Amino acid sequence: MIVGIVIAVVVLAALVALGTSLRIAREYQRLVVFRLGRVVATKGPGVVFLNPVTDRTQLVDLREQFFEVPHQVAITKDNAAISIDFLIFYKVVDPRQSVVAVQDLKGAALNLAATALRSVVGGISLDDVLSKREEINAALRVRLDEVTERWGVKVTNVEVREVNPPPTVQEAMTRQMAAERARRALVTEAEGQKQAAVLAAEGERQAAITLAEGQQQAAVLAAEGERQAARLRAQGLAGALEELEAVARGLDERTLALQYLQTLQRVGESAGSTVVLPMELADLAAGVRRLLAGTGPLVPGPERPEGAPIDDGMVQPAPDGLA
Repeated sequence: MIVGIVIAVVVLAALVALGTSLRIAREYQRLVVFRLGRVVATKGPGVVFLNPVTDRTQLVDLREQFFEVPHQVAITKDNAAISIDFLIFYKVVDPRQSVVAVQDLKGAALNLAATALRSVVGGISLDDVLSKREEINAALRVRLDEVTERWGVKVTNVEVREVNPPPTVQEAMTRQMAAERARRALVTEAEGQKQAAVLAAEGERQAAITLAEGQQQAAVLAAEGERQAARLRAQGLAGALEELEAVARGLDERTLALQYLQTLQRVGESAGSTVVLPMELADLAAGVRRLLAGTGPLVPGPERPEGAPIDDGMVQPAPDGLA
């Protein structure tokens, strides 16, 4: 009976010892092992066997974490008091250093971030604080990382979340924003009027160019028409002259004599008291007489000396058909 109790106690003690000597670390966790107060190893992930009498452990999370820095009041370069809060993202890269080198990682990082913020903001103006957040984030990250590196912690990012200037500055910013909007409206209106004037001037210029081109084309067409008309008139005159020349070539001496006599008849029938007779009337009368007699052609007779009398026998009355 006593032996059974002893065996049961031994087995129970062995189970308890086994349970206290086993630790299970997840993929993102590491166990920093202290043996008799000294760091001997960093173990994990998986099952870790420990000496329950001499070993003690501390669990470290390797995942990226963040903490919020509450509103901190800082003075800018141009003596403006502003309130800023931001977020710090970090991760442990050396589990042993993160346990041994710093007691309270988040508390130390929080105070370090507050001092770094005042140092960075004190070197820039209020306008830059409001407009250059990326530069502030980068400067804070560099300053924090320089210190936390020896703690085995890497600061991956810093994000300024909110910047609150003083109420007086906010009112001035509101007035400035309203003035800027009014200025932009005036500039936009002036730009629109300028563009409208430019378009109107361009339209007038195009209209003037089109009108000038139309007038030029009209003048060219008019000149071309006049040239064509002159050419047609010249061609008509030339044709008429050619026809007259052809008719004149086709006339014989008899026809000329008859037309000459008809002309003299019309002159004689006129109401005028003065009659102009051609100098070759005598020759014409002789030629007509020869034609009527059928004795010769209508040719001018011999020249009569100046002042010689006209032979009355050479002029005979014309036939009744010619009178």
